[in-house]
Amino acid sequence: MSSSSSMPLSALEPPLKKQGPRNWAELPSELTCDILGRLGAVEILESAQKVCTHWRRVCKDPWMWKKIDLRDLGNREKGDLDFDILCRHAVDLSQGGLLEIHLESFATDSLLTYIADRSRDLRSLGLGIYFSYTTNRGLVSALAKLPLLETLEISHTCLSLNLKAIGKACPQLKTFTLNSSGSGYDGFEEFGYSPPLVNGDDDYADDDDYALAIAESMPKLRHLKLLGDRLTDDGLKAILNGCLQLEHLDLRKGFNINFEEDLLKKCLERIKEFRHPNASPDDYPYELTFVVSDFDSSSDDGSDDDYYYLEI
Repeated sequence: MSSSSSMPLSALEPPLKKQGPRNWAELPSELTCDILGRLGAVEILESAQKVCTHWRRVCKDPWMWKKIDLRDLGNREKGDLDFDILCRHAVDLSQGGLLEIHLESFATDSLLTYIADRSRDLRSLGLGIYFSYTTNRGLVSALAKLPLLETLEISHTCLSLNLKAIGKACPQLKTFTLNSSGSGYDGFEEFGYSPPLVNGDDDYADDDDYALAIAESMPKLRHLKLLGDRLTDDGLKAILNGCLQLEHLDLRKGFNINFEEDLLKKCLERIKEFRHPNASPDDYPYELTFVVSDFDSSSDDGSDDDYYYLEI
């Protein structure tokens, strides 16, 4: 046998060419678009689009702006950037193709109107309303311009929402989430806080007015999340009777519900996916922080002197 026949095959193969550094600007636009689309809106506008001409061109593609997420602001504070201007710029880049948007507490009536006027195909809106930058009048007015809206999420609001008007403004609403609605919460004693009483009586405030409004004005709901809500048995019964298409109901941290008589059984029979008030909130992507306030929706003074927060 010749010596060459005993040599390993790798010795007979030509050496591989040494790979140089990858030029990310040479990637196909579709792949670049997919990669950059995984960034948040702030990162795209403040960083990615400034890398090179190719990336800037991709970042201006309306396809990149079908979904705008301005919830995760990283370590940035409100004073670092003008998020109102950034949001308006992102909406403009969508060229009317925006389908989903999530905003943090910088949202104002003016910004919501700007979005609604330019995004009539919007299907999903998420809002964090920590203070009084948004009013009921402004919110309802903007929602009335979004006839295709199917999903609405409102988190950490100290605003007494007009849910009846909201429901009537969104006739196609199928998913509604109200996270940490409220003030005066039965169950706060474990945190060293005693919630306010109603008219000096022995009863705690509740959110049954919200439940009745949901039952009356949101009949097409299929998914409802009321996290940290002060709903009682009466409010829950109203929802079950008014929202006949309901398939998913999440009532975690809703400790005002006693499930008297056969109410729990009715929930389990009627609802495909039911989350009990005692169920763990660990898989919920947001904090459950309760706003201790009954903020008057007619007041727009912006004062937050009466607010403080309890995180669970």
